[in-house]
Amino acid sequence: MAAIQQLYCVAEERSGHCAAMDHNNLFVWGGYVTIEENEVYLPNDEIWIYDIDSGLWTMRLTDGDLPPSMSGSCGACVNGKFYIFGGYDDKGYSNQLFFLDLHSSGQYTWKHINNFKGQPPTARDKLSCWVYDDRLIYFGGYGCRKHNELNDCFDVHDASWEGQIFWGWNNDIHVFDTRTQTWFQPVVKNSPPQARAAHSCALLGNKGYVFGGRVLQTRMNDLHSLNLDTWTWSGGIQINGRTPRGRSWHTLTPVGDNHLFLFGGLSEESEPLSDGWIYSIKTNEWEQFQHLPKDRPRLWHTACLGKENEVMVFGGSKDDLLSLDTGHCNDLLIFQIQPYSLLRLCLDAVGKSSVLERQVSCLPSKLLQQALKKITFWAATKYRQQKRNNSVE
Repeated sequence: MAAIQQLYCVAEERSGHCAAMDHNNLFVWGGYVTIEENEVYLPNDEIWIYDIDSGLWTMRLTDGDLPPSMSGSCGACVNGKFYIFGGYDDKGYSNQLFFLDLHSSGQYTWKHINNFKGQPPTARDKLSCWVYDDRLIYFGGYGCRKHNELNDCFDVHDASWEGQIFWGWNNDIHVFDTRTQTWFQPVVKNSPPQARAAHSCALLGNKGYVFGGRVLQTRMNDLHSLNLDTWTWSGGIQINGRTPRGRSWHTLTPVGDNHLFLFGGLSEESEPLSDGWIYSIKTNEWEQFQHLPKDRPRLWHTACLGKENEVMVFGGSKDDLLSLDTGHCNDLLIFQIQPYSLLRLCLDAVGKSSVLERQVSCLPSKLLQQALKKITFWAATKYRQQKRNNSVE
């Protein structure tokens, strides 16, 4: 029994973490959980890895220049390297950049990028980024600045006049070129979106999209795009028809070449959301996604694109973190946005069927390996579902 529990283990529950896909693996780092009304940051030396074919989680210990244990960092994968920027811990906001080589053999080792050229962004958390042309392109976030760092890209929220420190929201663009290890700030054309944090970003082609987020007490539902070749902002996109509710702590995921998938978040009324929407750049319309469970809201979760345009949502909270911080999650929600291939449907049928399972050994070698992983996937799924059902009862 203990061996089964270890085989089918899952990453610890958390919110405000980072996640990124590399090949067939989902990597998860950081975040926090609430224990006896105290915010506890997850260990900074742990990286959790989810194999999307077998459905199995493994935890690997890391070494090197470990990032501080934080929440609200921005994580992204570029050429097999998992980059972590910014975040918040007990000491305050960060503007440090770290990376983990996911393709290294043996031990995973963090490296702190401190031998860079250019000027990094000011310290902040709850920002987002796009990955384009081997560059990390960061937008927005909430953080602090000194008096001499104040400018039009910063919306002041609070201040410590004695220490000359100001807190607030950002709407500036900062770029880190991973090839040259250089920070730079492009000159943007047109008016940028209003300063914000806890928004979401997604890339389609050469355009980076921004949706929603919070500034002061307002949670927005506006959509903008930035041309990443010309650094030209679109201005607020005037949508045809209905639009999703204003929100923060949601996710926006590119699906295919022409669609964005919006999920969850916290509404203007501080209601945790479980709705999903699909935006089409061809029609400039939002359409509500109908195949979602209504009883599984999520906010400050992560969402990554898996195989065959699946969206994989991990962790987050089902409660309003600002008032009732007890509902951190560790289940993985997998949303099928587009039809599966015939091969995928057949492999799923084999994985779910005890009758077909006995005939699997007759398959060709390559297909056999795929089928065995699917059998493991559905066995793990069934085990975890039964465990959740027992805990509810």
